[in-house]
Amino acid sequence: MINEKYKFSELTGLIIGCAMEVHTQLGNGFQEVIYQRALEIEFELNSIDASREHVMPIYYKHEHIGNRRVDFLINDTISVEIKARTKLEDVHLAQAINYLEAYDLEVGLLINFGAKSLQFKRLNNKKFKQKNQGNPGVK
Repeated sequence: MINEKYKFSELTGLIIGCAMEVHTQLGNGFQEVIYQRALEIEFELNSIDASREHVMPIYYKHEHIGNRRVDFLINDTISVEIKARTKLEDVHLAQAINYLEAYDLEVGLLINFGAKSLQFKRLNNKKFKQKNQGNPGVK
């Protein structure tokens, strides 16, 4: 699952492996929060530094306009958004990319536990700026 053309490939591979284990054990059909709790346990078992429901501020023209909770923030660098839908739709992908841009994170994963087989997408923020260049989320 490691592919050197992907940034953070080794870590995203571990995250996807954890998600596969959760899906193997639980199957599909549960609510998102059940998968979130199981994935948190799997991350702990695999020594992955994960912050669950991590609060991220949203800014508009340097003004704080609200907060959003990312399902998981891994090592302060990778966002993980999870879904429990029978099918991922474009709106889910757009949402996950918007979060990457708003938080100024370079890499994210969108993982869907609701389908018969686990679905995942690696996401790259094309608008990524280096950290510490002002407030994250500033547009």
